[in-house]
Amino acid sequence: MEEVEQSFQCPYCLEAISMILDVSLSGTQSYIEDCEVCCHPIQVTYTVEENEITSFDCQRID
Repeated sequence: MEEVEQSFQCPYCLEAISMILDVSLSGTQSYIEDCEVCCHPIQVTYTVEENEITSFDCQRID
């Protein structure tokens, strides 16, 4: 399994956070993970092509 650290801003508390993402599987992956600062759930969606992240998005779950 190949992993990459992705940094971004939490859509709730606006703090800079990071998550470790698996880039060994090509295609789009989507899951929910809690912010490490404010603990709100974040919908994380990213696309991998040839072991590189080609798109990344995080959204609030309201």
